[in-house]
Amino acid sequence: MKYTTEIVIEKPLLEVTRKMDSTENMKHWQEGLISAEHISGTPGEFGAKMKLKYKHGKRRMELIETITKQDFPNEFHATYATKGVRNIQQNYFESTSEGHTKWICVNEFEPTTFMMNAMLFLMPKAFKKQTKKFMTNFKNFAEKSISVSNA
Repeated sequence: MKYTTEIVIEKPLLEVTRKMDSTENMKHWQEGLISAEHISGTPGEFGAKMKLKYKHGKRRMELIETITKQDFPNEFHATYATKGVRNIQQNYFESTSEGHTKWICVNEFEPTTFMMNAMLFLMPKAFKKQTKKFMTNFKNFAEKSISVSNA
């Protein structure tokens, strides 16, 4: 399953991408994030790996992020692997004529189990909704310093 989501953030490109390129800021816009632990490579650079742990209600999830392209302020691409699925994500950032930032997020989900294949087929809107929620949370954090973190 592949889809693209876009959002305009009413802040300049460099300010937006500086906030995006910070592990410390992730807790402010990625709801449910418990921890982000560097595993290998140079943090924030091509090939770097990070273990991300999330908790949503009683459900826990662990992802391994691998950076596949880091070219801020224009692009940031990564894969996110967890049990049952791999997400290939490409993020593009552009300045608008108003001096704002357009964030284009291209996601491709590849199921690795029959169960996840069924979920992607039956509930594609749930994945799109989660992407839009993270992007809206980031917009609120970048524009208004609104954090989803309880910490």
